[in-house]
Amino acid sequence: MSSEKIHFVTGRLAEASLRQILPKVAARAGFEYSIQVLPITVAALLTPKWIAARLEVPPETNRIILPGYCLGELKPIEDTTHLPIERGPKDLRRLPEYFGQAPDRSDLGKWDIDIIAEINHAPQLALKQILKQGQAMAESGATLIDVGCEPNSTWGGVAECVKALKDIGLRVSIDSLNPLEIEPAVAAGAELVLSVNKTNREAAIHWGCEVVVIPDDIRDIASMEETIDHLTAHRIPLRLDPILEPIGLGFTNSLKRYMEARQRWPDAEMMMGIGNISELTDVDSAGINVILLAICQDLGIRSVLTTQVINWARSSVKECSIARQLVHYAVNQQVPPKHLSQQLVVLRDTKLLEFGIEQIEQLARQIKDNNYRIIAENGQVHLLGSKLHFHHEDPFQAFDQLMETQPSNMDASHAFYLGFEMCKAMIANQLGKQYTQDEALDWGHLTVQETDRHRLKRARKKITKHK
Repeated sequence: MSSEKIHFVTGRLAEASLRQILPKVAARAGFEYSIQVLPITVAALLTPKWIAARLEVPPETNRIILPGYCLGELKPIEDTTHLPIERGPKDLRRLPEYFGQAPDRSDLGKWDIDIIAEINHAPQLALKQILKQGQAMAESGATLIDVGCEPNSTWGGVAECVKALKDIGLRVSIDSLNPLEIEPAVAAGAELVLSVNKTNREAAIHWGCEVVVIPDDIRDIASMEETIDHLTAHRIPLRLDPILEPIGLGFTNSLKRYMEARQRWPDAEMMMGIGNISELTDVDSAGINVILLAICQDLGIRSVLTTQVINWARSSVKECSIARQLVHYAVNQQVPPKHLSQQLVVLRDTKLLEFGIEQIEQLARQIKDNNYRIIAENGQVHLLGSKLHFHHEDPFQAFDQLMETQPSNMDASHAFYLGFEMCKAMIANQLGKQYTQDEALDWGHLTVQETDRHRLKRARKKITKHK
């Protein structure tokens, strides 16, 4: 039985890379291939209509793969060849992944940990601010919006706040020990009370909603037992929270108490308040949230309380939403949560794809047009153009080298564009991120895509102008 035959279409600049990568990919994936290099320098400028007029497909070809950046409707090529047409990866170096056998990750989006997102110091906020925060948290993945009250005071506006959040379709909890706040909040629709211990457990039997039980003595989970027994006797649904303490103030021992609580009450619902770690540790919150959610997944703790007050934890709700999916998959599939999702890999990228200095120099020799290409590798920003190749760790130095040639195509907008792109290239070098010209750096779930590929837009205008 003959193997599949694939016809690859590319431009002149990408030819060398494609010919270097394809032999190994084809051997591993078990297909034969042919390559057609069209008379254009940048493959991303190819259009299906232009390709269709120049395509030469070998006999017995099964499908055609175009460059990933080839834009437009593929029908002109389909009508000409009557073969399946597809776009390959935007970066040729990702061809192995494109043809790889990915594991079954159909369960990756599943989760079973609720996120309770607290609006801190709610009594100090205008109702409009509370609704805005609550809606944003819900959109980031929060299951319940927790109205955070303040100790040693009674908030007269709590019922109005809870009702307003309910009116926009949100589920609400109330964070208070004060029955004078809790009762109107529950009457207005709050479905969970944080928290209950010996000080308010008598009142809790009249609220008619689920509550979170905390210890009377934070370092003794046995001090929860009387409250648990009292509430259970009155058939009040409850969750247990032994209280997570900050690093330096009993963190490890508090983790031990969660394990002890699970052993002592194996069937009880539990909650962990993780803000004491994410908010009180000088480190970006994403990694912390993954670890804490993993502990919860292992111990069967099915809800977490999080906040996002301090700037480094400002996206904690979203991070927890992603993390709960990672840890659910990892624990249930019994695999490490690696190479599953890059949404929480924010500072650095998972893998760097490099050309190498020889290929960069070869690219520089092939460029015939006046458009500049920028590459970031090994701490250097490379600026390539027709008969030009400047590079330096400082993009200002590379730009100065270019300006010494007195380029005729350098206007203010072009200089701004190069500065913008070289700044991205420098950041990529400093942090260990993949830089691709005219594309946003990958900041995981925080990435904001760039809408225009400015260099190609300029190039297309020139092509259109000279047609």
